[in-house]
Amino acid sequence: MSGHSKWHNIQKTKGAADAKRAQAFTKIAREMIVAVKEGGSGDPNNNSRLATVIAKAKAANMPNDNIKRTIDKALGAGSTDNFEKVVYEGYGPCGVAVIVDALSDNRNRTASEVRHIFDKYGGNLGASGCVSWSFDNKGVIIIDNEDEELDEDEVMMEALDCGAEDFEPDGETFTVYTTPEDVAAVSEALTAKGYKLLSAQAEMIPQNGYIKLTNEDDIKNMTKMIDMFEDNDDVQNVYHNWEQE
Repeated sequence: MSGHSKWHNIQKTKGAADAKRAQAFTKIAREMIVAVKEGGSGDPNNNSRLATVIAKAKAANMPNDNIKRTIDKALGAGSTDNFEKVVYEGYGPCGVAVIVDALSDNRNRTASEVRHIFDKYGGNLGASGCVSWSFDNKGVIIIDNEDEELDEDEVMMEALDCGAEDFEPDGETFTVYTTPEDVAAVSEALTAKGYKLLSAQAEMIPQNGYIKLTNEDDIKNMTKMIDMFEDNDDVQNVYHNWEQE
């Protein structure tokens, strides 16, 4: 497995530590509500999708009280939250492949906003399947190694023992790959071994690695496009094959 670049890890995993923490928690809560309703259970042992979202929430340091309140809210008879998963695919500057995962209570509004962002920054919204064929759905767990004190070989062996499929060192982090279904179990096992997780979730990973942009305007537009998508309340995740230096 290659191409899960360091900048991508840091961008996706440390966002919850800055001013966007509240927004990150809100998006995770929305994902949790959908998982409970679609899975028909508030018990992660009987709802694998919910277990995966809880693993993501814990890696983002979402308090247990928040997790419990969100699950209780989703189970409540008076819950009116009605979100549906929508996936948009398109291209950024120079044909960079982009996948936008959203949870929306108004498809027309969300589609209009996503299209506007693509158009504004030199991209275009494409048809379903236009870029997703070149991505693999993988469980991605990021282990913190900021002090660079962890032994690479030891972490790799323990990750594989915990059920990981692949392992990739990257200086201040280690990336552990699993099947999407195994994210919760492997992250729980790694946490039990004392590792600090920065992120744990299913992601779309480019099959052929990441590509570089060299034109400054293209780099600026791609950066703004990603920021705009991530700031949108309906957008849960943004995946792409651009490598930022």
